[in-house]
Amino acid sequence: MRRFLLAVLACLGLTAGALVAASPAYAAVFQTYGSGVNVRADAYLSSAVVGTLSGPTSIDVDCQKSGDLVSNSDGTSSWWAHVPALGGYVTVVYVAIPEDKLPGVPECGGDPEPPGEDITLADVQTMFGSRIANPSLVETGLPSLNQAMRDAQINTPYRKAAFLATLVHESRLEYNIREIGDTRPYGGRGYIQLTGDFNYGPAGQYFGIDLLGNPDLALSLQWSAPIARWYWTVARDINPYADNLDMGRVNAAIGYPAGAEDQRRCDSFKSALNYLTGSVPSGVICTRPSALNADTTKLTRTQFATLAKQGSGLG
Repeated sequence: MRRFLLAVLACLGLTAGALVAASPAYAAVFQTYGSGVNVRADAYLSSAVVGTLSGPTSIDVDCQKSGDLVSNSDGTSSWWAHVPALGGYVTVVYVAIPEDKLPGVPECGGDPEPPGEDITLADVQTMFGSRIANPSLVETGLPSLNQAMRDAQINTPYRKAAFLATLVHESRLEYNIREIGDTRPYGGRGYIQLTGDFNYGPAGQYFGIDLLGNPDLALSLQWSAPIARWYWTVARDINPYADNLDMGRVNAAIGYPAGAEDQRRCDSFKSALNYLTGSVPSGVICTRPSALNADTTKLTRTQFATLAKQGSGLG
């Protein structure tokens, strides 16, 4: 399809080079194809949709950014085109070029997040105390975990508190931990304790790795944190619950039945909030709606979101 559209454009004298030459100095013009192509706030599938292209559209691109891998029948690309007029990014997979990266377009600049924004070993030790049982191992994993948090837009105190409180209960913030006593082929592994072939399969497909054939990849320093990010933003959409201080729904999204563990995790959430903000905000929700009391592990993202909306002001 991409090559066919290029041929059509060439017949009209509208090759990418000609389009670039005709565009303002700050932008290059390209043509998208397909319908219902999303424009996202950032170069990740978990980022908010800020617009949709109803059909083939000419877009002025000022830079491109590497982000989530996107595939369709015509190819695969991890590059995203920044379109200032649309206020967001469009995956290059739906741009009518034969390459997987836009030719002649610079990579988006911008200063990296200041190092002070990263979570340190001292931070998590203060938040969670004795739950940090292996400090040297936790410290080894923190660079990859901080990167995963940036990629998942876990960039506010509420989101950081919910994510870290979850992981400290799932894995003690140890990237290579295996669930004790769980000998199942697809038992809990890694920061988020990925469980079940219904998670290993889609996570592996998302990252282009064979997690079903080699589930211990979920224990590796390379993949443990990205998999936690995948679960938080792709298998589920958990940031909005953190934004609402709704640890009840966060816990349900992780996938275990309601019980005393919910309160323990909520207490850790409050401890992290107190450290990150200087107080515990009012309005923290520790209990789940009744629709989410059962084990939600095998629910799809859509099924979970439907149940989570019951009695909620989120949707």
